Amino acid sequence: MGVVEDLVRARRDFEQGEWAAALDIWSDSAPDEMSADDLHAAGLAAYLLGRRDACVDFHQRSFALYEQAGETSGAMRCCFHLAMIFGSGGEHALESGWTTRAERLLQGVDDDAVEHGYVALLHMYRHLGAGDVPAAAESAQEVTVVGRRCRDADLLALGLSSQGRLAIYSGRVGDGLALLDEAMVGAAAHELTPVVFGHVYCAAIEGCQEIADFGRVAEWTSGLHRWCSAQPGLVAFTGQCSVHRGQLMRVHGAWPEALDEFGSAIDRYRLADSPAAIGLAESERGDVLRQCGEYDEAEAAYQRSSEHGHDPQPGLALLWLAQGADDAALVAVRRLVAEESELVAECRLLPPAVDVLVTAGALEEARAVVARLHRVAAHVGTEALHAYAAFASGLTELASGHAAGALPLLRKARQLWTRAQNPYEVARVRLVTGRALGELGDAQSARQELETARATFRELGAAPSTAEADRLLRPADRPAGLTEREVEVLRLVASGRTNTQIARALVLSEKTVARHLSNIFVKLQVESRTAAAAYAFEHRLV
Repeated sequence: MGVVEDLVRARRDFEQGEWAAALDIWSDSAPDEMSADDLHAAGLAAYLLGRRDACVDFHQRSFALYEQAGETSGAMRCCFHLAMIFGSGGEHALESGWTTRAERLLQGVDDDAVEHGYVALLHMYRHLGAGDVPAAAESAQEVTVVGRRCRDADLLALGLSSQGRLAIYSGRVGDGLALLDEAMVGAAAHELTPVVFGHVYCAAIEGCQEIADFGRVAEWTSGLHRWCSAQPGLVAFTGQCSVHRGQLMRVHGAWPEALDEFGSAIDRYRLADSPAAIGLAESERGDVLRQCGEYDEAEAAYQRSSEHGHDPQPGLALLWLAQGADDAALVAVRRLVAEESELVAECRLLPPAVDVLVTAGALEEARAVVARLHRVAAHVGTEALHAYAAFASGLTELASGHAAGALPLLRKARQLWTRAQNPYEVARVRLVTGRALGELGDAQSARQELETARATFRELGAAPSTAEADRLLRPADRPAGLTEREVEVLRLVASGRTNTQIARALVLSEKTVARHLSNIFVKLQVESRTAAAAYAFEHRLV
């Protein structure tokens, strides 16, 4: 077969999504045999197949031919793709260089030409790198305007998805979601070229994941997975797809499958030469391993996450808490809460911050964070954030000695998490509900909640939570009319713990511990901690 026939076949293969076959032909072709269009298409195929060096080479050669021929539109596309590739790889000097070349190409181009939209998109990324969100939002709006005017489906979808993400970051969540929905219309209708299709899908999913909008995440991740699975040899976007699938699997309780997906994402990122993206996948792995009680493996995953430039907090603080390093967890969370004010980041930070603060006995601080969480949930409006806020309120109320006040809040959280099909969070709510019922003397109802929670934790493989449920369900001889909680306090008194230490161990306020201790003294007819401890030993409560 001749050179011309080979190139025609390569173009046909590329249009049909047979990127590997097309790239094989283009890679075997002599440089002077390929047109600028062939080189550009070869660069796109190489990108989709995860062959970064080949992608850069093809695009650079394509740019040179387009520029020599005075074809501004083609040269601009090459500048855009090269700037994006170098930017995502952390090579910001080269990203800036290709952005500057794109700006130069605009000289002499009509003001209403589509090229202005692609340069505006590069300006948006430059502004984001500088932390100037308002300027980035202005550039994103320009991208959308140009895309509409020029009927460029790729540019329009990129502009809409960028506007949507930036609107959410700016606190205009409803507007942002509407823009993401509109961007996804073009993607779902397959109006976009493959590279832009993948970018738009991933941008929309990430934006919704950050605000716990799991309904949209599930819908769009399913679409992305179907597309990725239908593309032979595809590497680009498959790492992101695996991360998103793993996140959903974790939510729905399929933890072994989630770990497999995160491992697959890491392998895909390595194949695509995207080491920076590995950090998020490692952090997500660490979160699941921590919930499973695999603390050493979780710590190693968090360490790898940090080494790849991703901050594994607040998961790392929760790990320290689980390992008994309450002070380290408390210091980290206090710092994070003080530093963070961005809405999107608060969605991820505030729920675990309440867990740490309550466990460490910092109840006044916990109440302040709970108030922030309720404001964020009201602003964002997603079901999951309302569930987190209700649970955080119930947990704090219980720790403050208000078991009756905690129950309606916990009931709301349970309803929301049940609707969201999140079995782990439902079980957490049941566990705390069981504690509250026990505090109120409703032992039978408390046992039912705790047993149901324990069964779920066992099924999930949540070893630490299962152990906690076991501890709460452990039968106890309660002489002198002591309640189950009073027996727990008495055991810790007998072990030499101070009121502060008991409060931390049982996730109570020191005031509540003092009240329990006073009740214990009355029931046992003793007047000192030493006498109470002696009673505990005599009656084999320890």
